[in-house]
Amino acid sequence: MAIAVLAITGGVVIPIGIAFAKRIARGGSGAAVEREVLAMREELDQLRAEVEGVHGRLAQVDEIQDRLDFAERLLAQVKERGALPPGAR
Repeated sequence: MAIAVLAITGGVVIPIGIAFAKRIARGGSGAAVEREVLAMREELDQLRAEVEGVHGRLAQVDEIQDRLDFAERLLAQVKERGALPPGAR
């Protein structure tokens, strides 16, 4: 009797387990995959926006670097001519 119950249960439970394993391996249901793809697209859009922001900041840093270089050249010219007051050297 116990062997018959195990055989019947195994005959039902094993195929159900295999079906679940295949579904998990495929990535779940179509709706779950759709939600995950949508979430990934939203995250990608956010990352793109952040990258654009970083590019804007890099342009600002480049401009600041150019201004700093210009100021350093001006100060070097003034120092070479001796136009700075005696205490400023």
